[in-house]
Amino acid sequence: MTDKKTADNHAIHLILGGARSGKSQYAEQCAQAYEHSSREKVFYIATAQSQDKEMAERIEHHQTQRPDHWHTIEEPYKLAQVITEVQTEFPGSLILVDCLTLWVTNCLLQSEQTWLSEKRALLDSVRQLQSPLIMVSNEVGWGIVPIGELSRQFIDETGRLHQQLASLATSVSLVVAGIPMQVK
Repeated sequence: MTDKKTADNHAIHLILGGARSGKSQYAEQCAQAYEHSSREKVFYIATAQSQDKEMAERIEHHQTQRPDHWHTIEEPYKLAQVITEVQTEFPGSLILVDCLTLWVTNCLLQSEQTWLSEKRALLDSVRQLQSPLIMVSNEVGWGIVPIGELSRQFIDETGRLHQQLASLATSVSLVVAGIPMQVK
């Protein structure tokens, strides 16, 4: 049996929810609680890309919600590489990824090969993780099956990724109307 400090240093928390469900806010609360209890740094990996005015406003809103002293890394594709670099250079620091849904979109729009390669790299990095990790993603599989091929692929791939990450996670939460519910 491991002690609490060791268990916390290897914790993987997957947070799922719908759009505007409060999942990012909950993830940030979890990160702040870890930061206060451990005195470790928080690294926030943002996957969004500002390609239109509305997305730029969303990104700005998220930025204003985070503490200024958190270290923000913007990376739309090479998520595994950044996670590995942070945990190597700053062991024990918490890594918060927001959001996997945008990351999946970014990779799929590059190419099928980019997606498969980056997904494999992410799963490998999570398996080897020595730092606490919080990952935020939209639960997208509860609606109707979309007409478009790319939309169906996005839903299928996101769902498969969530299943794989949930199997590796020490905890999984579903956030609905700002209320987190423990799934695992």
